[in-house]
Amino acid sequence: MPEAPSGRRPYMVGNWKMHKTIVEARAYVEELLSSLGAAGGHVDVGVCPPYTALAAAVDGFDGTGVRVFAQNMSAARDGAETGEVSAPMLLELGVAGVVLGHSERRRDQGETDRALGEKVLAALDAGLEPILCVGETEQERDGGEMQRRLRHQVQEGLDQVPPERLGEVTIAYEPVWAIGTDRSATPEQAQEAIAFVRALVGDRSEEAAERVRVLYGGSVKPDNAADIFSQPDVDGALVGGASLEAADFAELVAAAAG
Repeated sequence: MPEAPSGRRPYMVGNWKMHKTIVEARAYVEELLSSLGAAGGHVDVGVCPPYTALAAAVDGFDGTGVRVFAQNMSAARDGAETGEVSAPMLLELGVAGVVLGHSERRRDQGETDRALGEKVLAALDAGLEPILCVGETEQERDGGEMQRRLRHQVQEGLDQVPPERLGEVTIAYEPVWAIGTDRSATPEQAQEAIAFVRALVGDRSEEAAERVRVLYGGSVKPDNAADIFSQPDVDGALVGGASLEAADFAELVAAAAG
């Protein structure tokens, strides 16, 4: 997966979800750094630990180029927000960015597109890189509603972002219907959806559409990674379960490096 003609560099981000203690995170950092090899020099790499392991990951990856992302944040800077974490708190830890709107949070915590639009802008204003997750459910896919759903998510999520800053946002397309099911997205289906997401950004700014990196957020494994990454609009992946073992994630990074 060489760098696109537009200059978009391949991007691989591992989402640990609710896995790994501080001790486990430190061990993972050491193993990943020893496993990346030359591939790490051709791909931007990030990991998303749980809040409790963020500081350990930031310390472990310091100076290596591997970015550390939080899995969520509040749009508010402070206040009566029990259980929430703000952008200034993440910045104090040295975190590079934040994943917003993951399908699990949309489903289980009821996160709305409008609220996510506020979070995306708050992250950018604070100097954090937002990774906005979008994607349709099985019912929406089977009902021919994929484009309608993606259009609403992308437009609402980026509505408050000035056109000149759209290229600073990373977008992850998650086919929710292909996560944890017996169905899987073909490389062609991933390309179709991601090209549509890029076109939606292009409706606001053609220049930003060329710069914005759109990742595939479905089930990526070593045996299907190369085919998915070969698609012209796929800039990498937001990886869940396959990123929990450092060696497996390093193998996916190597596939993205081409």
